[in-house]
Amino acid sequence: METSQSNEPCTPAPSGAAGEAVCDLVTVPARQGLEAVDILRRGSGDAMGPVLHDGGCDTLGFLVPAGTAACWDVPGSTCTGTDGRGMRLAPEPPVEGSDWLLPPGDADLATDPVVLREALGEAARLIEAADSCR
Repeated sequence: METSQSNEPCTPAPSGAAGEAVCDLVTVPARQGLEAVDILRRGSGDAMGPVLHDGGCDTLGFLVPAGTAACWDVPGSTCTGTDGRGMRLAPEPPVEGSDWLLPPGDADLATDPVVLREALGEAARLIEAADSCR
């Protein structure tokens, strides 16, 4: 797996064999991720795919179309690519020690990376504003 940041436009890879979804994983701190989930749910909602949380609830992971890692450039987050193989969606969490916040089937196949980028930016601004009021 690789982590990449770039300003190049993103062209996600197609789905896997027999229509299986393949995904990259955008990981963010839990606080920012939960804010982004709220923002996405208030917005179009249909642009949000499955979301993972780690066992310690330190991070949230948004499944995005395979190929997104090649152009991901959001500060404070990482996008783990899968070298074209993609992470396959299944009822069981794909990462040991994690669990689904929004499981496959309750959400679209993958979160739209453009919409996620905007939601993470808005979440970061909200957190910064809240923290500056203390």
